[in-house]
Amino acid sequence: MSTWHKKFPKTFARRNADGLLLPTLTQGLLKLGLLVRRLKVEVFSHTRYEYGYHHIALCLAMTLSLAVNVYIIILVYLYYLSKMADLLSVAVHLPSTLSSNKSPGIPGSDSTKLLRSTSSENDSVPQPFGISCGKKVVDLEFVDLSYSIPRGLGNPNSQILRNISGMFPSGELTAIMGPSGAGKSSLMNILAGYKTNHVEGDITTNGSVRNLRKFRKISCYIMQDDQLLPHLAVEEALICSANLKLAESMVTEDKQSLVEDILDMMNLTECRTTRTANLTNGQRKRLAIALELVNNPPLMFFDEPTSGLDSNSTNQCISILQQLARGGRTVVCTMHQPSAKTFEMFDNLYLLAKGQCVYKGKVLHLVHYLQTFDLNCPPYHNPADFIMEVINGDFGEEVVQKLAQAVLSGKCDEYNNKYRMCLPKRSSSLAPSVRPSLSRKDTKRDSNSCISNDSSSTPCTSSSSAAGRTSSRKDKASSYEMFNELHGTDSSSKESSEEINNIQDEGNAGCCHRDHQFATSSSTQFKVLFVRDMLSAFRDCTLTRLRLLIHILVGVLIGLLYLGIGNMASKAFNNTGCLYFCLLFIMFAALMPTVMTFPMEMSVFLREHLNYWYSLKSYYWAKTMADLPFQIVFPVVYGSIVYWMTNQPNDFLRFFMFLTIATQTALVGQSLGFLIGAATSMQVAVFLGPICGIPIMLFSGFFVNFGTMPKYLHWLSYLSYIRYSFEGVLHVIYGMDRAQLECDEGAPDCLFRNSEDMLKEMDVDKGAFYIDFLVLCAFFVLLRLACYIALRVRIISAR
Repeated sequence: MSTWHKKFPKTFARRNADGLLLPTLTQGLLKLGLLVRRLKVEVFSHTRYEYGYHHIALCLAMTLSLAVNVYIIILVYLYYLSKMADLLSVAVHLPSTLSSNKSPGIPGSDSTKLLRSTSSENDSVPQPFGISCGKKVVDLEFVDLSYSIPRGLGNPNSQILRNISGMFPSGELTAIMGPSGAGKSSLMNILAGYKTNHVEGDITTNGSVRNLRKFRKISCYIMQDDQLLPHLAVEEALICSANLKLAESMVTEDKQSLVEDILDMMNLTECRTTRTANLTNGQRKRLAIALELVNNPPLMFFDEPTSGLDSNSTNQCISILQQLARGGRTVVCTMHQPSAKTFEMFDNLYLLAKGQCVYKGKVLHLVHYLQTFDLNCPPYHNPADFIMEVINGDFGEEVVQKLAQAVLSGKCDEYNNKYRMCLPKRSSSLAPSVRPSLSRKDTKRDSNSCISNDSSSTPCTSSSSAAGRTSSRKDKASSYEMFNELHGTDSSSKESSEEINNIQDEGNAGCCHRDHQFATSSSTQFKVLFVRDMLSAFRDCTLTRLRLLIHILVGVLIGLLYLGIGNMASKAFNNTGCLYFCLLFIMFAALMPTVMTFPMEMSVFLREHLNYWYSLKSYYWAKTMADLPFQIVFPVVYGSIVYWMTNQPNDFLRFFMFLTIATQTALVGQSLGFLIGAATSMQVAVFLGPICGIPIMLFSGFFVNFGTMPKYLHWLSYLSYIRYSFEGVLHVIYGMDRAQLECDEGAPDCLFRNSEDMLKEMDVDKGAFYIDFLVLCAFFVLLRLACYIALRVRIISAR
């Protein structure tokens, strides 16, 4: 027996230590195949291919050895890839390391002191997280905004929003409320830049027409469903966000320090090593906010941020949004029907009913404003519930129309401008555990408030609204200066400031190359996304370990079922059935997991891409390359088991060509799964996956030979990539001048002794292996391009 098993691991490990990993992997696989072949020849040459228990045990031992070697190769490959990126060097820590490390804060700043929360019994919210140095505030305004959706040919468009106007100022928390179907989410999607089709009206920022591409760079949109990658830990997700959204010139230590501060601020330090799939709803919501806070955007949109939260988590979430607004941001969120305590935390209210605005202004003015329409909120009654009863028609539809007409005529704006300066102290609306500490100017402003904390007081008249607005601006500016050291004065903050200064629409001149740039280069995006996808896939038991186990078990089962028939002429048809089943298993094993998992990742991709984390090109390349090792290893493991257990030709070249076809079949199947998942929803994809496999199998040439197919259906056979896989495998097994097959002793006649007769019987004798391989490569490229186009269309249709 050969002693290769004693020498090979040492050589392999020594070359890994020298850093020659990828060449060693290739040489190792080739040497493994050659030595397995030698071992097979040495053993079977003495047994004359008499199959028994010793043969089964040897095949299983060889299979287990190969599986272990392949598994080790995957681990080493991941280790090598981790050296390419700084992500894993920071993100993948042992829990003890994570718990012991404490960030000292960004050098040269007092941000750590500013972000530390005061101790309390409940989960407290630290002090405000302010605008970065050099960033300006952004006031968002829209005029005569209308939105409609088509309802098909011959039907008029359905009007969702009807000529509404409003302004969301910076430094204040604004709530968009209304019953179901009022247009809250539609308005939010339009303002955030997610919806652009069938929209009429003007949207301005700081008085200038909005440039959508620049606007999306300085804003973020956190959707109702917290779409997070389930297999990443909290800190790992934040570091990925930092590596994608912050400037590449920012050193790793500063990024890590910033992540530490955000973890402390959002009260996520204790669960920093917890995977996102195991977080509570409140923790998931805070993590979704933290991911967007990395680059400190001045505009933040939230769609139903309290959905699925209990009362305590709801108050914590709204308190966080309030602190973000106090830091100088423009924070807008949609709400359905908040509690009284939650409702009074908002500064402004924008109320919608059937696509019309029925109130816009201060929350504290709402009850008194409704009294001018003889709508008296009962004592100890939640004002939010009362106004929802009003706009739902409990007091008559004519009342809703009066409120909408008052907004259109300007009466609502006049009322709010009249009492703009007469507001009670906002800090009193906060629970003691979440009350922010104020600057001296903030304290002075509160002491000069013209209304006491009595909620029953009537607003007093302001003597000078213009002076009030000027004073408010000065107070905001002083608030910004308190927290402008958090991110430092790096290039990213300067670029953000330039984007805000130049956010107005410049026509074609504004669409320069700079507008298409992200915070990081394409290579950095690819590197971070590649390592993130590899890490997620490797941690996913369904995508890796379970699939590897299934490939091994099914391979052993098929090997036992068709044990040793590969060289028997009398069982040639059974052997072709074995080969065909192998291809089908490889196809569906690559197709169905992709069909089921990729649509779930689409929501994460859309959120991150539309929030300007990375480009579609970088995401697609990283996704393709990250899945490539697994789609190669699994067919190789399965094909190796089946090939040797079924006693296919004892030729390493044929074995390599067989694995090549198997691997290419898996890649094409995965590409088809990507296309289905990218173009459809989860429910449709699960249905279309198996359905698409039916014509692929039917016209593959196994059930019906090409010669017996009707001519008008021949073109369908060219669309079945399994046809080329099956044809290529038949050429590998029975072509290439193979020696005569063995016949049973005493058999009267022995069909298919000549292997070429089998090719003629299957009507594939005119083909060639290289043609089949090139066609499969063409299928792979075309399906990948089609998937890229489908993703691009999906992004456009989402708007």
